[in-house]
Amino acid sequence: MLSLSALPLAVAAAPAAQQVDVFQLVLESRGMVLAVLGVLVLLSVACWFVIGAKLFSIGRAIRQSRSFVRTFRSATRLAELYQMSETLPASPARAMFRAGYEELELILREREGRGARPPGDGPAARPTDAASSFENIERSLYQASSTARARLEYALTFLATVGSSAPFIGLFGTVWGIMNAFAHIDPSRPILETVTPHIAEALVATAIGLLAAIPAVMAYNGLIGRLRGLQIQLDEFGTDYLNILRRHFFS
Repeated sequence: MLSLSALPLAVAAAPAAQQVDVFQLVLESRGMVLAVLGVLVLLSVACWFVIGAKLFSIGRAIRQSRSFVRTFRSATRLAELYQMSETLPASPARAMFRAGYEELELILREREGRGARPPGDGPAARPTDAASSFENIERSLYQASSTARARLEYALTFLATVGSSAPFIGLFGTVWGIMNAFAHIDPSRPILETVTPHIAEALVATAIGLLAAIPAVMAYNGLIGRLRGLQIQLDEFGTDYLNILRRHFFS
């Protein structure tokens, strides 16, 4: 039975005993658990780098595309807009416009007999009628859109991979650590004294795995959502652009 003088010391020591020093557990890790923690930390650092880079590049593409679409809708001459489109290099809408305009310019030169493409049935042959010419412009627009989308999506699969695999990597480290804990059982000592430190060390691997996976999944879903919004904007721009070309050059 505790004396009254020893009771405050026991109460004060209880909260301290319940605190878990995660960094100390990481530093005390050994073998496979330490290797798993190292892999998870590297994956987490790489994820934050990718998240920052993609937030910047996708955000810039969205802003510049909105700016270019506003300029496009207020323009009266496509030639003047083409000269102005030297700016906003990160805009997928600008890339679509330039690809379509360059194909249109080539088609107009061929109508005047100044074309350089030979006749034939291959992809590089001169189109034989207005419908084929318009299809060439439409294809060049959506090729530019697909190229821009693929560039912006680059490395997003890494976030998805980390989000799905990091918890399992952490779980592997935990399972390995628990097996190691049971291997260190000493019958001459209390079982909690020998097993608890190793189990706590093993559970840190699962915690680090979740810390790596949760931001990766959230960032992946958020960035994919922003790309879908950008794609809707590009589809609307492509439709407007093709309608203008059909009205003025292929009617």
